[in-house]
Amino acid sequence: MAFAERHLPTDHPALPDEKIGVLLLNLGTPDATDYWSIRRYLKEFLSDGRVIELNPLKWQIILNLFILPTRPFKTGHAYEQIWLKESDESPLRLYTRNQAEKLGTMLAAKHPNIVVDWGMRYGNPSTESRIRALQEQGCARVLLVALYPQYSASTTATAYDKAFEALMKIRWQPAIRTAPAYHDHPAYIDALAASIESHLKSLDWTPDLLITSYHGLPERYFRNGDPYHCHCFKTTRLVREKLGWAGDRMMVAFQSRFGKEEWLKPYLQDTVEELPSKGVKNLAIICPGFSADCVETLEEINIGIRETFEEAGGEKFTYIPCLNDTEDGTKVIEALVESELAGWV
Repeated sequence: MAFAERHLPTDHPALPDEKIGVLLLNLGTPDATDYWSIRRYLKEFLSDGRVIELNPLKWQIILNLFILPTRPFKTGHAYEQIWLKESDESPLRLYTRNQAEKLGTMLAAKHPNIVVDWGMRYGNPSTESRIRALQEQGCARVLLVALYPQYSASTTATAYDKAFEALMKIRWQPAIRTAPAYHDHPAYIDALAASIESHLKSLDWTPDLLITSYHGLPERYFRNGDPYHCHCFKTTRLVREKLGWAGDRMMVAFQSRFGKEEWLKPYLQDTVEELPSKGVKNLAIICPGFSADCVETLEEINIGIRETFEEAGGEKFTYIPCLNDTEDGTKVIEALVESELAGWV
């Protein structure tokens, strides 16, 4: 019997054994592909001031009057292209859940007092619900792990914002740590390089170029101090060096541009349209900014950008999947978690 338990009043409620929680956080996903499910998701996502850094009042008028009435149709169609019918969920939800379960199994062998869970910044399961669930299981300390390799205020920061917002409602808060971005973590770089080598070996052709495609951001965010642009280029450089490739075999591009203002360049869409005329007929793309495949990779890249390349005169195209819930991918998260739990385990 623990010291604290020996000195509790006889009528005191039973206390669970003290544990350490690890909460994996990802972007989010709609619950279904119908109009209202997509609209709810988009409203939450596009109402986040970290994502849309515009005058809130003006933006809400634009969002509610012009975007939300029509955008769910297009977004819903995109999700329908990649929706997992058997389990009735998005790939992002499946992979994030699997990552948490596999990480839990890995850590349990060494640290039986660790509980691993997962939550989403937007949609379900909510970050707040999972923090409360960890606390109910006796987690007096919780490590938050935002699954974004490259740091951005619109991804990493808002994921932690949501967790802190949830903590404001809890009287007896657990101690909290936040894991940093891992754009240059050796385990992450090694896993990316290995996945590229493995995928290319499975082909009967050799790409003329490999594009590392990252989700775009307005240039204004970069000028205001967001390190995302630098993190993306560093990841690509480290992977290229790990592979031992010449500089002209890989390049960085940015996808998912939205709105009329200038975003980080080069734009993936424009780049892919021009490549065949420059002699690049065989193309490979990987998305190192995503820890798990989602609508931006499976629909936008593997369907949309593939079609763009072929229509422009490209001959062969391949998309290299995210690390997802592979053993190597989960080991990346394990390495990050192990280092951030120092002193707690």
